[in-house]
Amino acid sequence: MAQTIMVTGGTSGMGKAMALALKEADWNVVVTGRDLERLQQTDHELKQIEGEHLTIQMDVRDTDACIAAVNQARETFGRLEALVNNAAGNFICPTDELSPNGWKTVIDIVLNGTFNCSHALVKGWQEDDVKGGQILNIVASYAWQAGAGVAPSAAAKAGVLNLTRTLAVEWGYKYHARINAISPGPIERTGGADKLAMSPEHAERIRRNVPLGRFGTPEEIAGLAVWMVSNQASYLNGECIALDGGHWLNKQPF
Repeated sequence: MAQTIMVTGGTSGMGKAMALALKEADWNVVVTGRDLERLQQTDHELKQIEGEHLTIQMDVRDTDACIAAVNQARETFGRLEALVNNAAGNFICPTDELSPNGWKTVIDIVLNGTFNCSHALVKGWQEDDVKGGQILNIVASYAWQAGAGVAPSAAAKAGVLNLTRTLAVEWGYKYHARINAISPGPIERTGGADKLAMSPEHAERIRRNVPLGRFGTPEEIAGLAVWMVSNQASYLNGECIALDGGHWLNKQPF
């Protein structure tokens, strides 16, 4: 019997790639996103792959919406065993020019959204007596390095990284759950790449800072995600894997 996994922010870039790859790997996939048009397009693409899926329009900042989405997934598939916290928001801005609303928006999506969905999921685990569930969070190398120009995202991702490790201990003991993270490097065809590469010249400078000399692809992130939630990685817990061509080892500030 196929297990069920929810992917937040699953209508573009890495999120969509992960959703498609997970369905190919025989998961029941639940995709959430704020944009209805993108959600409908993702639904169309998922229909081309054999298996079951569900799409839900949702904002991870809305606690009640997160609970409702988890419950809808449980009602549709019986149980919801896993979650990919991919929904994010980011923009470049010097911190001294940052508005309080700009700070709050990114923190709410990235950090609070990750908590909201994870907390809703674990309540479902409690009701359904799920053991061995899992969560995969998406962070960035500035979770442990400086994030000049992206202070809200850096602070939020640092919080998500610590939450990953904390829940790996707490929920590892209590639910035998595995909580891990991926730290992507510069990835082509993503909203983050479009926002953070401010010009072709800037994009080229970022590329030169990757020791492997190229950007990664959403499909490469998806391949790692599929492995990390598979039985082949059943002893992996509390880890963050950087898939970035060595970029974080040679990283320059934005």
